[in-house]
Amino acid sequence: MSANPIQSPLPGDNGPLRPPMNYRTKGMRINSARRYATNHLITALSLASTVVVIIPLVAILIYLLYKGASSLNLAFFTKIPAPVGEEGGGMANAILGSGIVLTLASAMGIPIGIAAGVYLAEFGQGKLLATTIRFTADVLNGVPSIVMGIAIYSLIVMQQKHFSAFAGGVALAVMMVPTITRTTEEMLATVPHSIREAALGLGVPRWRTVLSVSLKTASPGIITGCMLAFARVAGETAPLLFTALGNQFWSYKLTEPIAALPLQIYVYAISPYDEWHRLAWAGSLVLILMIMVAVTLVRIYAARGILKGAS
Repeated sequence: MSANPIQSPLPGDNGPLRPPMNYRTKGMRINSARRYATNHLITALSLASTVVVIIPLVAILIYLLYKGASSLNLAFFTKIPAPVGEEGGGMANAILGSGIVLTLASAMGIPIGIAAGVYLAEFGQGKLLATTIRFTADVLNGVPSIVMGIAIYSLIVMQQKHFSAFAGGVALAVMMVPTITRTTEEMLATVPHSIREAALGLGVPRWRTVLSVSLKTASPGIITGCMLAFARVAGETAPLLFTALGNQFWSYKLTEPIAALPLQIYVYAISPYDEWHRLAWAGSLVLILMIMVAVTLVRIYAARGILKGAS
């Protein structure tokens, strides 16, 4: 029998020699402590990364509140811009114009983007057309917004020979489509094939399966993609400079130039007047709050199942 305790055989064991139980227990404790420390280290790094991302956003919001909240009053939401050199006035026409243009853009961009994403995920596997659409969407996602504005200016404004709210809505809709398309495709790809096969096995047509099963299952992710696209275009200025142009008065018609918050903020920000600078900060705060409220309402309705088609 060996004098080395590590080489001592276990009682009743005629096989290969094993280390005593206390050595194995000690090794397990060391591994457990290492895993515990690694887990907490990664958790701490994740929390730190989250804080690093959130701090700039919170700082921007606080600064906007500091600079813009004092300029908000009833006149800001009910009156149009005052003439140059006069104090007061508001951005009521710009708030209304932003609502009109964004509603028009969403009405055009969201259905087209979702339809394109459904085709890529459900019907276009391995097809040249699907590859072309996917490549085009990826390219459009990286195109600068001012280039999009110039393109729509050439295609619509120059043909109509005047600026219009419709042209602005088209420009923003084209910018929304790639994001919604790729998000819809990725979300539909996460739907298990067994769910589709179960519906098809019951005799449900494929188109009905896509609408009632696949889209409903992936709806939370698709809604998130639509919100991201909406938030991206809500503050765009360059495309509207070449399409909607802006308007200092009330305008409701889609065939005429229309005011928008980003345009009004841009005009006021580059002006030499302190009064306009004050209103620009207020307009920036209102624009951020409009986006936050719209996104929050959509998330609330989605969480309650209203946008998921739940009964």
